[in-house]
Amino acid sequence: MHATTVAVDLAKSVFQIAVADDKWKVVGQERLTRSQFERWFHNRDVRLVIMEACGSAHHWGRWFKRQGIEVKLLPAAYIRAYVKRNKTDAADACALLEVARCAHIVPVQVKSVEQQALQGLHRIRSRWMGTRTSRINTLRGFCREFGLNVPQGARTGVEAMSRALADPNSAIPLLIRESMKLLIEEIRLLELRIAQLERELTALARQSPACAELLTIPGIGLLTATALVAATGGSVSHFKDARHFASWFGLTPKEFSSGNSRKLGRISKRGDRYLRMLLTHGARAVLRAAELARRAGKPLDGLRTWATEIQARTHHNKAACALANKLARICYAVLRDHTPFGSPQPRQEKKLTRTAFAIAA
Repeated sequence: MHATTVAVDLAKSVFQIAVADDKWKVVGQERLTRSQFERWFHNRDVRLVIMEACGSAHHWGRWFKRQGIEVKLLPAAYIRAYVKRNKTDAADACALLEVARCAHIVPVQVKSVEQQALQGLHRIRSRWMGTRTSRINTLRGFCREFGLNVPQGARTGVEAMSRALADPNSAIPLLIRESMKLLIEEIRLLELRIAQLERELTALARQSPACAELLTIPGIGLLTATALVAATGGSVSHFKDARHFASWFGLTPKEFSSGNSRKLGRISKRGDRYLRMLLTHGARAVLRAAELARRAGKPLDGLRTWATEIQARTHHNKAACALANKLARICYAVLRDHTPFGSPQPRQEKKLTRTAFAIAA
């Protein structure tokens, strides 16, 4: 009986595989080096390769697809429950076979090189922003120790600290002044790099129809649009509906139910933390703009009216999470229909039932 399915426990240099027949029975296990792993699939009839969606999984997924082999990436959070007894590489490979048989677990889509490169740009920007914030906080702490009050705000604070360092009569000691100037230079360099990276994202967004469609949604800016395209590839066909898409970000409430008792808690936070953060900040921006428009006596559209009504009967954070969920579902509809937000939808002709057809006849 020829093996048709192979489960692979990925690693940097040692790969554990479990070979199963067409009845999902394990017929062999092997431990291979990287070079042996690549040669192992050349002369074998393999129909399906199962892997955990972890580091390098998308690279190997693309490699297997080029070999004409079907690939299934499984979410890492669901695999641990299927590991029997002690956790080993062999047990993990066998657990992958069990998880793959579960029809309720949706596999992860294999990302393209362009998607991962775009995600990499976002990760680099996040690290630079974190480093910049760390340096600013360090300078604020030094200034506080020497009796200087630095105003709030990153830009305003850096400018105030730069003036204090340039002033020879300030309270900052000469012993540390040059080192603090180097921190200011590092912050300026990071800001230049972040601005250059954002210009690259802007150029990419102009070339992407999906980004152009997402940018029409209130609260969806450059970072959110490009991050969504990087995560989904501009297609949401592998999601069941908009509610499942919103739950993918962890923006749906946790549920604690038993019998006739149903209790909904706070949001699950089980999805992509970065995308959830961007959607939440976008929702806060929409709420802020709606409040300013309401104070100015300007009319509000349907989305902002709904958001302000939610905010009126609950507190601000709940309204922001609810609006972030709504924005995620709007993003799903825009990507599914390939139409900008707010554009009129074509009216679909209703199908006549037998009774209606008889009446019309």
